[in-house]
Amino acid sequence: MKNANEGRKRILAQSTREGGSFRLPWVVAGALALLFGVVAAFGTVQSNPEPPITRTVIEHLALPQAPATDNGAEVFFREERIERGETVSALLDRLDVDDEDASLLLRSPEVKLTFRWLRPGTTVQAKTGEDGTLRSMWFIGGSDQLVSIDRGADGFSVSERPAQLERRVAMKSGEIRSSLFSATDAAGLPDGVATQIADIFAGDIDFHRDLRRGDKFTVVYETFSLIGRPVKAGRVLAAEFITQERSYRAVWFQDADGNGSYYTPDGKSLRKAFLRSPLEFSRITSGFAMRYHPILQEWRAHRGVDYGAPTGTRVKATSDGTVEFMGRRGGYGNVIVLRHAGGITTIYGHLSRFASGLRRGARVAQGEVIAYVGQTGLATGPHLHYEFRVNDQFRNPLKIAFPAARPVPPERMAAFRAVAAPLAQQLDLLANTNLALLE
Repeated sequence: MKNANEGRKRILAQSTREGGSFRLPWVVAGALALLFGVVAAFGTVQSNPEPPITRTVIEHLALPQAPATDNGAEVFFREERIERGETVSALLDRLDVDDEDASLLLRSPEVKLTFRWLRPGTTVQAKTGEDGTLRSMWFIGGSDQLVSIDRGADGFSVSERPAQLERRVAMKSGEIRSSLFSATDAAGLPDGVATQIADIFAGDIDFHRDLRRGDKFTVVYETFSLIGRPVKAGRVLAAEFITQERSYRAVWFQDADGNGSYYTPDGKSLRKAFLRSPLEFSRITSGFAMRYHPILQEWRAHRGVDYGAPTGTRVKATSDGTVEFMGRRGGYGNVIVLRHAGGITTIYGHLSRFASGLRRGARVAQGEVIAYVGQTGLATGPHLHYEFRVNDQFRNPLKIAFPAARPVPPERMAAFRAVAAPLAQQLDLLANTNLALLE
């Protein structure tokens, strides 16, 4: 047994953890498990009432040699999730890809084109050598395509094929401490789920003004896995947001014709005629009131709302409408004017640029990205100036009451209840579980 023990010690000495990756050849691991099983068997033999006649047999077990991979070099598998604001270069560094290969990837037009699919929260996996040379990397791209970047004789090549994803349903909850994004990060929710939560309740909650420390949320959402590993989040199926002692609930319902939307558990539509804000997340820097103009140096009425946000932040149409004007207009700088039903117009000013393909006369849908925040015209910093007019009369968009869209039709209410009831029960279950933990 001495030789076997020495062999086992040598194997254990070779197993290491390095940079978050575990290194142990699978054949050696299997043999090691077999050897430990033999030792354990000797340790669990039960005694008999009569002393047995025994003899000791010593047999030397020859462990198989570890298979050589890539000329004997060891291989590491690594996995990272893309963080908000992270560059591809920083991601490759966290995956321990060496500088030379990272430079080759970033210079390759074909590879750079595939990086357009990378979004915050995307899981990227890579196989590297001991020295950081990249063998391959893969992630889920658009339309659920498995994007693979592989090293070949002539450099790196890209391939795409449909990913065989497994759908699951997850439930998470969290509490607001500073912002929605920080709370969802703490709860382990992807950014895409946080954005959906903000979109779902955008007609009822102004996430720029209404959030309070201690607000709570619960969400039921889809997750998709590849070979047992979660790779992306899907649609939010149900959510609850509690703010200022008011609870807002939403469930997703898609009818037989494929039309889907979010409703309250009793079938009322959560979609309002207008969104409360044209930006997902920002801060109000100037409201609808008299103010001292920082550039003109005089007191004058401010007939809109200014949202401070970084240049390039997406600007969304607050309702379905038609592009009445887009271009340069005096102090507004680059501006878009949308005309909506009922004599309503919305104005979006100081834009850095317009959405690609947008033109005068085009139809836009509520929530569609129409432009990006900038600092054009009379502006001291990057922000969006947003106006709301009814028959050319200025109205305060923060205080106006917007009507809701149509509820679930009576003929589809039975189908809706069959979907909504289990989702509402899941929200109740998670809420009660959290309450029990607190008590």
